[in-house]
Amino acid sequence: MSAAASLPRRGDGVAAIDTPALVVDLDAMERNLATMADFARTHGVRLRPHAKMHKCAAIAALQMAAGAVGVCVQKTSEAEALAAAGVDDLYISNEVIAPAKLARVAALAQRVRLAIAVDSQEGVERLATAMREAGAVIDVFVEVDVGQGRCGVPAAAAGMLAQRVVSHAPPDGGLCFSGLQAYHGAAQHLRGAAEREAASRHAASLASAARASVTAAGIACRLVTGAGTGTFAFDAASGIWGELQAGSYLFMDRDYADNAPGPNTPRFEHALFVKSQVMSRGTSHAVVDAGHKSHAVDSGPPRVWRRELEVGSVSDEHAVLRIRSGGVATDLPQLGETVWLVPGHCDPTVNLHGHYVAVRGGLERGVVEAVWPIEARGCIT
Repeated sequence: MSAAASLPRRGDGVAAIDTPALVVDLDAMERNLATMADFARTHGVRLRPHAKMHKCAAIAALQMAAGAVGVCVQKTSEAEALAAAGVDDLYISNEVIAPAKLARVAALAQRVRLAIAVDSQEGVERLATAMREAGAVIDVFVEVDVGQGRCGVPAAAAGMLAQRVVSHAPPDGGLCFSGLQAYHGAAQHLRGAAEREAASRHAASLASAARASVTAAGIACRLVTGAGTGTFAFDAASGIWGELQAGSYLFMDRDYADNAPGPNTPRFEHALFVKSQVMSRGTSHAVVDAGHKSHAVDSGPPRVWRRELEVGSVSDEHAVLRIRSGGVATDLPQLGETVWLVPGHCDPTVNLHGHYVAVRGGLERGVVEAVWPIEARGCIT
């Protein structure tokens, strides 16, 4: 049987969804969508969610319909896949250095509104060459290291790199300096709210210094973009960030849900699940048919949804469930019974699947409303 043949149809009940399957609780997702859109409007900041999380044009369209200015991606191929599916405002919030990839970036910039990050003079020159050869124009953000210790220039060097970008401005060049990329990824997963707030405050000080470096070079810095699901409320309150890139709020995986909530921070619900089925059962454990090939465990195992069970071990095709401390043997599910898993990390989990099954009306009695392709699945170039 082909993969397409096994997909459920609109109107099917949840029981018709074969396992393992990636399932979206539409009601919960839409509440999350509205909550973040309302937050951005209330705080006067732009919202550009990160589509590397969901990799899906249908979901990007919902986010933009709710007020997002566009979406972020991390890879050239992600941008190409979403553009081919109709998404027309994309930001590659990452560096691209290879000339062959930059030629693809330039070709894409001729079709959609496109932005990209840079953090080196060589990167600027290569990008400028690609844009000039294609006759294309692209928005450019200088990335600043605000604490992640990964990509980005020191704050004091931002002005010099911005000057290099401006030297290739239209009409003679194709680079439009648009501001600063300032994202602190590690801060998103600090468990304590006070820890995340402190990390956000430090990142804000570095982003502010970078902005001052740019303006001291005589260049207007109209936007600082960044922030994530773990820090967006603190980042917005700083007055430094004008655009939020939070992405995981939409699905709220187990790892983000483990963070202690901050004061006056919106709450989000679990909206992404892996539907699994018990395939074997012992006296003290049950085995479901969703293993490494169905959900990522880089941020820890999935959470068993609304049952007194925990994931004890995971292999390629299996996850072993055990009773939580204090539970009893009768809590174990029976053979053939459905078990819903909340992924530990949504981004790589999504990358394992070809489709979402979108369910309306809850996981127990809901019906299939849509099946969405994950167009950017496997886009790593």
